[in-house]
Amino acid sequence: MRLIPRSFLWRTILMILIPLIVAQVIVANAFFGNHWSRVHDTLARTLAGEITTMMNFMDRGNTDAAQQMARDIGINVTFHEKLNRPKHNDNHSHEAGRLASELSKRLQRRAKIYIDKGKRLVYVDIPTKDNQIATFGTSLYRIYSTSTEVFIIWLIGSILIVSILIAPFIIMHTRSIRRIARAANRFGRGLDAPGFEPNGSKEIREAAASMITMKERLDRYNRTRTDMLNAVSHDLKAPLTRMRLAVETGAATDAELIRDIDRMTEMVNGYLAFARGEMPEIEQSTELPAMLTRIARDAAPNKKIITEFPDIPAQFYARPMALARAFGNIIENAARYANKRIKITERDTTDQVEVIIEDDGPGIPDARKKDALRPFVRLDDARGTDTGGTGLGLSIAQTAIENHGGQMFLEDSDLGGLRVRIVLPI
Repeated sequence: MRLIPRSFLWRTILMILIPLIVAQVIVANAFFGNHWSRVHDTLARTLAGEITTMMNFMDRGNTDAAQQMARDIGINVTFHEKLNRPKHNDNHSHEAGRLASELSKRLQRRAKIYIDKGKRLVYVDIPTKDNQIATFGTSLYRIYSTSTEVFIIWLIGSILIVSILIAPFIIMHTRSIRRIARAANRFGRGLDAPGFEPNGSKEIREAAASMITMKERLDRYNRTRTDMLNAVSHDLKAPLTRMRLAVETGAATDAELIRDIDRMTEMVNGYLAFARGEMPEIEQSTELPAMLTRIARDAAPNKKIITEFPDIPAQFYARPMALARAFGNIIENAARYANKRIKITERDTTDQVEVIIEDDGPGIPDARKKDALRPFVRLDDARGTDTGGTGLGLSIAQTAIENHGGQMFLEDSDLGGLRVRIVLPI
């Protein structure tokens, strides 16, 4: 038999209710148990003392004083030659037990106590010296307090109230988690989850958003693999056909063949680099200014490099070789299309590093910026007609940036060209 429920809903309810119930039971036993005992002892001693005093008046023949005292303290006193009482009295009940014990200590005669629970009255029968029975009748609340019972009822009620209040919130959390599970199941089968959006608590929304991001990256990964196969088929087929015709007709020179071979080698290297992705690398404490300056100096020796770096750059853990490849592709792209100037800016905050790389080239139209980040897409009509390339530079850079938890944006530069803005978390 399984004692612990398997569902998150019931486990959460038990996690809340069990400590609450245990705490209330401890409080009830430790505090109100002692309080209940002290109150009942006090009530029993008080009433026993009053009855003893009245019995002393009666024993001395001062019955009027005893009756006057009874009227003053709210006790009804009657005298009987004989009473038709039940054989079983209530001397040992939990309501009257303390009073019976107190009376036995104070009186030299046996007192019999009877409780009428319907009318909430208590009767104490005590024989007098003249062989009569004095009956003292008063309210049951003079010897028994119900405050503890009321408190226990309120404890149980508070548990029910807490259960009713927390149940909707736990159900909402559970429903959000189940939606994530269903969406993950569909994503795992390569399907979409229409209408799935992050909701619920902050942590659940973050988990849902991360899963959506993962789905988008997997979709992009599958698209890029398909694009790569199409690009390999298209880009390699044309130069191979041209080289075959040139060899068969004898119309090609060695220089033209070598140029085609170099072009094919460049494309193949680009495809292999993209297909391999990043090699495993240990994260190290990294500063960007020195890396960016070296890459810019090597990639654009004939351009004017403008840098704006903080006096004390931020240090954060990253894979430096992967970042160097990413920034290298971006800066080489800027150097290829810049007219005269390239500007590199780093801005640091407490939780992120922002790097901006911009040039004064022709730029990219807003309608084509999204395409520029797709692999194997060359925007030659927008950025020049003789630049070559395989269309992988910005795509490889974006993948490396996202693998560091960052983001890359293409914007318009104040210099007139393209601005690439990279945000990396610290």
